[in-house]
Amino acid sequence: MCADASCGIGVFLISWRCFKIASVNHEINEEILDKEIRVIGEDGEQLGIMSAEEALKIAEEKDLDLVKISPAAKPPVCKIMDYGKFRFEQSKREKEAKKNQRVMEVKEVRMSPNIDANDFNTKLKSAMKFLADGDRVKVSVRFRGREMAHTQIGEQLLNDFADKCSEIASLDKAPKLEGRNMSMFLSPKSAAAIKKAQKEKKLAEEKAAAEAAKAEEAKE
Repeated sequence: MCADASCGIGVFLISWRCFKIASVNHEINEEILDKEIRVIGEDGEQLGIMSAEEALKIAEEKDLDLVKISPAAKPPVCKIMDYGKFRFEQSKREKEAKKNQRVMEVKEVRMSPNIDANDFNTKLKSAMKFLADGDRVKVSVRFRGREMAHTQIGEQLLNDFADKCSEIASLDKAPKLEGRNMSMFLSPKSAAAIKKAQKEKKLAEEKAAAEAAKAEEAKE
């Protein structure tokens, strides 16, 4: 047993380091028991195949850790690194990714079967904004009194609404009557799908214009 205070400090530091290492899933340092491993240095250089004991000695000389990064490889691949720093940076990246993740919400747009054109366009703009923000949209038509006798009007209204959103949205659930409400669900398309739809639309417009011009020439 050491008499001076410095020895006690040394033991404390070693104990803290081992506790930190044991709290994660990677095999590190003394946990690596393979007879042969392929070793990568701290700067990414290939150090070759050697025993885990030899590799650990190199890591300890640099005051770093030996970490098994590819256990399924033959032989397993281990890297010399500052494992505490690696875990800290990994944790930061995970937190940043979670912060940037956006949970898709379901927004609702409600209409009546006899909605006028201005109100329809206002509802359409709201839905398209929700879709552009990455949210799913529920579009509903509420029937009152005698309107229940003409549910086909509401269905046509919803289909028209979906058609006008088709460039940026997919119809998840077709119009369905439940009680006095008829609803459908729209989901935002991916950026790639929107780009493809815009390209197809442009090509169709160019084709139609060319055919119209050709028809005009034929008349002359």
